[in-house]
Amino acid sequence: MVKTIEWRGDKVIMLDQSRLPSEVRFIECTDYAMVAEGIRKLQIRGAPAIGIAAAMGIALGAKALKADTYDHFIKMLDPVCSAMLSTRPTAVNIQWAVKRIKDMLAREKDRPVPALKELLVEEAKRILQEDIAVNRSIGRFGAELIKDGDTILTHCNAGALATGGYGTATAPMLYAKEQGKRIQVVADETRPVLQGARLTAWELMQEGIPVTLITDNSAGSLMRKGNIDLIIVGTDRTVRNGDVANKIGTYPLAVLAKEHGIPFYVAAPTSSIDLSIPTGDEIPIEERDPSEVTHIYGRVSYCEDSAEDESCKNERGQKSKNAPRVAWGAVRIAPEGVAVRNMAFDVTPSRYITAIITEIGIFSPQDIKMMDRH
Repeated sequence: MVKTIEWRGDKVIMLDQSRLPSEVRFIECTDYAMVAEGIRKLQIRGAPAIGIAAAMGIALGAKALKADTYDHFIKMLDPVCSAMLSTRPTAVNIQWAVKRIKDMLAREKDRPVPALKELLVEEAKRILQEDIAVNRSIGRFGAELIKDGDTILTHCNAGALATGGYGTATAPMLYAKEQGKRIQVVADETRPVLQGARLTAWELMQEGIPVTLITDNSAGSLMRKGNIDLIIVGTDRTVRNGDVANKIGTYPLAVLAKEHGIPFYVAAPTSSIDLSIPTGDEIPIEERDPSEVTHIYGRVSYCEDSAEDESCKNERGQKSKNAPRVAWGAVRIAPEGVAVRNMAFDVTPSRYITAIITEIGIFSPQDIKMMDRH
């Protein structure tokens, strides 16, 4: 399985998911700003994965700081942490990772600054390894909900690419396959960035799990025909009352599932559960660049590379340096000047959710608040 992210030497190596499935390309991040930009541009995405990336980005940023005392070090590290926190507001995993790192530093404040820098690297690596173990545990619990012969619908990408490895929503599928259960998966394309088409379908094919790709607006029809047995999705933030924020389009799927009597499950590592927010109404919802909607697979920008770079082309396909152009792979599908709302996430109320699968067990949405006791 291709690694999503790793620490190698004094670099953070990230798989550039914006290029998949056409190209498997890795980015070598040599400073924290490159990591933050990778998160912002969706070169790495998925709530657990960007939490890991934020931790590694902070460790990378810390390496370059010239500080002699703990207080000076923490003061200089604050802008690095703020840069990570500003990248994606909906997923809580970045906040979780930053808090975990700051808590660790506070416990070790008597150590010299060079030792603190090494501790940050080790903590980031530990977050990565723990995430893989968490996902396997989600898979073990979630596989209990899958019967031999089931067809599972999923939305967006909550597979290994969205995590340190193994995935969240895909973990029960992988575990069920390991148990010898014959399953099939139906993957929504997931407009506008097509994570289902580009990433989930690709991942499941790599794992040898039969997968069928559908347009987002086909799911209800398949439910009505009895072609879907259960739905499993991931989450970027689950709050105290059991409401869930996930990729835009999740909410209507849950409503349709309720109408057709189909179980709707959410795979949620505890790192993505935010008990500080009472209901989904308070979850900040990220809105992204309109060009993700007006263009298929890409954003309008200016080419900063050499005109010899194949990606530096204008809309007529001509090589052009520093001229307006459509980014790699993008084709305009909407008229110039049209108004756009590009909400990256929606909130599914807890009443539409059958159960939430975590690494410590399966909970009803109403019982998520019990996490306070763990």
